[in-house]
Amino acid sequence: MIGRIFHLLLKEFLELKRDKSARFRLLVPPVVQMILFGYAATFEVFNVATVILDQDQTQESRALVADFVHSSRFKLVAIAAGRRQVQDAVESSAAQLGIVVPPGFAELLRKGQSAPLQVLVDGTNSNTALIALGYAGQISGAFGQTYAQNLAERTGRALGRPLVSVNLQERYWYNPNLNSRWFFVPGVIGTLTLITIVNLTAFAIVREREVGTLEQILVTPIRPIEFIIGKTLPFFFIGLLEVSIVAAVGMVWFQVPFKGNPLVLLLGTCLFLLSVLAIGLLISTLCKTQQQAFASNFFVLNPMFILSGFSFPISSMPDALQWVTYLDPLRYFLIIIRGTYLKGVGIDVLWPQMAALAALGLGLFALAVLRFRKSLD
Repeated sequence: MIGRIFHLLLKEFLELKRDKSARFRLLVPPVVQMILFGYAATFEVFNVATVILDQDQTQESRALVADFVHSSRFKLVAIAAGRRQVQDAVESSAAQLGIVVPPGFAELLRKGQSAPLQVLVDGTNSNTALIALGYAGQISGAFGQTYAQNLAERTGRALGRPLVSVNLQERYWYNPNLNSRWFFVPGVIGTLTLITIVNLTAFAIVREREVGTLEQILVTPIRPIEFIIGKTLPFFFIGLLEVSIVAAVGMVWFQVPFKGNPLVLLLGTCLFLLSVLAIGLLISTLCKTQQQAFASNFFVLNPMFILSGFSFPISSMPDALQWVTYLDPLRYFLIIIRGTYLKGVGIDVLWPQMAALAALGLGLFALAVLRFRKSLD
């Protein structure tokens, strides 16, 4: 049995050695995609096109406007002469944000009262709108706090009163600078591995069936289970190699720290690869042509990506979809890879995810083997 599996394994690697384009597809696209996703995937928003209308024209209003202009989060595209111009800029998408400083802004501040500030936001892209509105709130809040503190110092010292203040000291664990790439890059590693390995497994077996070599192999003394192991084992090693390459790119290029135990990550990766190999094998048993395999991969991989928690919080999904996410291997692997990378946690914390991946992998692999035997009959 071992000898037959070894010869089939050797056959797969010899085919890979002869196919230069396959070697290129396995190595170059994942690295390029890692770099592209690493830069493109981010929660942060910069250079939001902004139009400003200052109807107060005082020292205080100009100072607030300057805080917005000098922030990297906003890009001033126009100084409006009236409210209608602000509305037209937002409606025409010339600006995503409109800021209006009303008359009497400084007068209210000097009296120690709250001063209104109007912000018009283009809600077409709700995510960008919410983030930009949050940045606007932070800038205006910081301005108001500083102004209130300066006013209290002036009036308090004039009246001989002691100043009382509460200072908030923030401390962010595991990602002190709140760098979104530290969150996304480990997730990209899992996503690229899922896409590559499922595609390789599904297309490889379907290709054998399509060109007629599958029947030729199975008339030999090799058994179906030996064929499955010999056919999928090379992709297991390729998956380990790809994870190593893209992980190295993420750590070196994007300076993402790795605080955990490499053996814990290796164990989690092996369990994850078992699941994705089974998914690819299951797809291959349901398809007879490579076109069908391509369409099936698209149908399976997109929901797995969306339901994994890569960019959309699972807790925000409907209850029914939250239950479905428990069938997604990528969900568990993202917890493992982010936990080992950023938190440095071990098996004592990640064992539930490891156990879930092992159960999913064994179940899916058994189902794929049974389906493969049935498709042969």
